[in-house]
Amino acid sequence: MPTRRHPRRPVLLAAVALAAGLPHPAAAQATAFVDVSVIPMDRERVLERQTVIVRDGRIASVGPSASASVPADAVRIDGRGRFLMPGLAEMHAHVPPQGASEQLLQDIMFLYTANGVTTIRGMLGATYQLALAKRLNAGAMLGPTFYVAAPSINGTSAPDPATAARLVREHKAAGYDLLKIHPGPSRATYDSTVAVARQVGITLGGHIPALVGIDHALASRQATIDHLDGYVEGAVSEAMKARIASPTDTVYPQQIWRAVQPERLRDYARRTREAGVYNVPTMFLWENFTRADTAEAIAATLPELKYAPRQWVNGWMNQKRQRTTLDRQLRISPADAEHHLALRRQMLKHLADAGAPILMGTDSPQMFNVPGFALHRELQVMANAGLTPFQILQSGTATVARYAREVLQLDGNFGTVAPGMRADLVLLDANPLQDVANLQRRAGVMVRGRWVSAEEITKGLADLETRMKASPGN
Repeated sequence: MPTRRHPRRPVLLAAVALAAGLPHPAAAQATAFVDVSVIPMDRERVLERQTVIVRDGRIASVGPSASASVPADAVRIDGRGRFLMPGLAEMHAHVPPQGASEQLLQDIMFLYTANGVTTIRGMLGATYQLALAKRLNAGAMLGPTFYVAAPSINGTSAPDPATAARLVREHKAAGYDLLKIHPGPSRATYDSTVAVARQVGITLGGHIPALVGIDHALASRQATIDHLDGYVEGAVSEAMKARIASPTDTVYPQQIWRAVQPERLRDYARRTREAGVYNVPTMFLWENFTRADTAEAIAATLPELKYAPRQWVNGWMNQKRQRTTLDRQLRISPADAEHHLALRRQMLKHLADAGAPILMGTDSPQMFNVPGFALHRELQVMANAGLTPFQILQSGTATVARYAREVLQLDGNFGTVAPGMRADLVLLDANPLQDVANLQRRAGVMVRGRWVSAEEITKGLADLETRMKASPGN
């Protein structure tokens, strides 16, 4: 299938830029990051004292500052003592459904930009999002490149194989970038989805339906598995599998977790790599779902909630309270919950060590996941699971470009700092290869060649906080 590139327009819409509180430079004007340390992300290395020149939304050149020729019209950005790397990706985002206000959409996209996120994959599509993606990808709205998943294929929307086949064809014809799988479909419906998707040339990702299971999903080469779905249930003993399959036996979650055989998790990691299946872990989401803390205790540790609409926060608080009540009814103890989280961390570490491809993602905005900010929470959980800084950075840069190029069949010329790559960049005041927390020390973000300084980000966040305080419910 030929590579499809999103359209690009040479000039940003001034009204949108001003609404975000950010000026926009002339498209033809070059930008030069002078005397900067470059983290190219082609492999684990740092290139010191480099000058990187950007023009027309692409990286024009990368080379030693001593011999670099900076165009006379270029905007110079001082890179001394700083580190330049590719922008990050949020590969399990949820853009609001039909009817969201223009202001809310601008705010969400600004939150991503402010946090160095220059690519997102929206995992529950709506028709209007196709037009929104074109606006973003053309630079008509400040924000990341947007890959749009189709409306969900699930047990309700696709009750039988014929309906699933029809939906796949319709979603492909509508122009969606991928299909989203939710729980509920039968195995026959799932197989119909996979077969027709291959026929028409569209990929799928998301959950592992219970009637499908992790083994069949890997054999079917589902492109992405999100939330590490299915691995823990698949790794239990044969005796527990028989109990789960029995229509007369009642099995509680903690019993499943206790029956996991660790060597099976390691084997699944190997098989995932061999199948070429990507994983989007969303670890921070599950930490919040599962941890024993109250909703109030979790909220108290997250200052970024001030940038979220009050109705979101109230919904997250109620969701956590409901989850706590359910866990109590199921007699899941704090020790049980921690054991479940430990299994998920082990699975992620096995995947990384096996070389199975991982894509950065959080499921924002869900359960205290504020767009953009949640990604940095996610990265710390990944680090706590034992992944190296380079493994973590790969999952949001070069691996995402590979997924775009090889799976989505879209423009994969991003994710590394090299000539010809899309100029999605983050300038940092400290080296993230030493500590991923340094990704929060941003001197600025570049989106398709558009420079957004730290000062502009600070002003935009202050304006957003003021707007959230004035919104209903506060």
